[in-house]
Amino acid sequence: MTRPMRSWMFVPGNIQRFLDKAPVSGADAVVFDLEDGVLPQGKPAARTHVRQRLQGSWEGPLRFVRVNAASTPWLEDDLREVLVPGLDGVCLPKTESPEDVKGLAKRLDVFEKEHGVERGTTRILAAIESARALVKAPAVAASSARLIGLMFGAEDYALDIGLGTHREGEASEMLYARSALVVAAASAHVLSIDGVFPALEDAEGFSADVLLSRRLGFSAKSTFNPRQIDEINRAFSPQADEIEYARRVVSAFKGAQARGEASVAVGGQLVDLPIVLRAQRLLELVATDD
Repeated sequence: MTRPMRSWMFVPGNIQRFLDKAPVSGADAVVFDLEDGVLPQGKPAARTHVRQRLQGSWEGPLRFVRVNAASTPWLEDDLREVLVPGLDGVCLPKTESPEDVKGLAKRLDVFEKEHGVERGTTRILAAIESARALVKAPAVAASSARLIGLMFGAEDYALDIGLGTHREGEASEMLYARSALVVAAASAHVLSIDGVFPALEDAEGFSADVLLSRRLGFSAKSTFNPRQIDEINRAFSPQADEIEYARRVVSAFKGAQARGEASVAVGGQLVDLPIVLRAQRLLELVATDD
């Protein structure tokens, strides 16, 4: 079975009760946070907490650690503490260029060799959080075989381009950036992970944001709110009506081919080969998850 990677939850590395609850959060992946979720004076203790959590028994989501950016004085200490066997990957925030990813990949080469970890199994998730990074996102996405995906850092991006404090609609003011990140990730066949929805009590706004995220083509969505995980997982899973329609499309197209035709109408929609291939991909995904 292919492991789903629909929901990515940030867990502050300095709060033990949150670290303890992470395995049963329902998220597909947890990202233990040493960056924005931890003040500078709290980073040493957070590294210790995260290392202990990584070394403890674990049956649950994939485990990533969001270290501090390459431009900070904290990255070296982060990597020294949290690169332990069993870690699934590292989230590199404020990735500005392919060189940032390549530098981290070299560190991971050394770590895996020293600890007898299978080479290439510790993955990298690159966070795109500035206009400069967005322009270079396709190159970042293709920069390393270790790179599993691009994550949109919406709040830092908004700061970089001078947006206001409050979101407009379903982050409509960031529509271009979100679409550009999806295209960049797809060009390298890696995941595209949408940014968090920060309004904790706006359930209607969150639902609209998740729906837009999926419609834009994102592979997954990030959150720091456990209450949002179930809805994210549902939104990024094939829906019953989608599955049924995909089956109708594939069946109808087979009939059209038997008649020597290259297209067919299904439910009032003209269906040709690209649509059929998308339907087949959906059905293959469902079969893999069963």
